[in-house]
Amino acid sequence: MIQPSPDMISVASAIHDAVAPVFLLTGIGAILTVLAGRLARVVDRMRVLNGLPRELQNEYHDEKLSLYRRNVWIHRAITLCTLSALFICLVIVALFVGSEIMMEHARTVAMMFIAAMVALIFGLLCFLREVALATTVFQAPQRI
Repeated sequence: MIQPSPDMISVASAIHDAVAPVFLLTGIGAILTVLAGRLARVVDRMRVLNGLPRELQNEYHDEKLSLYRRNVWIHRAITLCTLSALFICLVIVALFVGSEIMMEHARTVAMMFIAAMVALIFGLLCFLREVALATTVFQAPQRI
């Protein structure tokens, strides 16, 4: 039986260590897809409202203001979730680079992972705020 070289073992170990961050990256990608879809709906609705005749613009002022606020929160959520994904990518790179140059990288990887989680948490909180703004337009139906 052929024995694997130490280099092959270190690469295999780095791949093993990078699997969990890759799955996390996939999850963040799914979140970003949802956020982009919500942003597209806000932008489309704003375009419709901006295309109305001038005399109707004032009737939709409150809705336009709500759409603007939602846009701001979605933008923040996308920015923070993208930042989180970038930190996860850096974690994966650090795992491979550290493995290749035989450098102790645990502290760097831990700090980048913590930064990724903090950015993701705040991105999800921004998303939650945007959902709250989007659902304020609903009122309970009156009983007849």
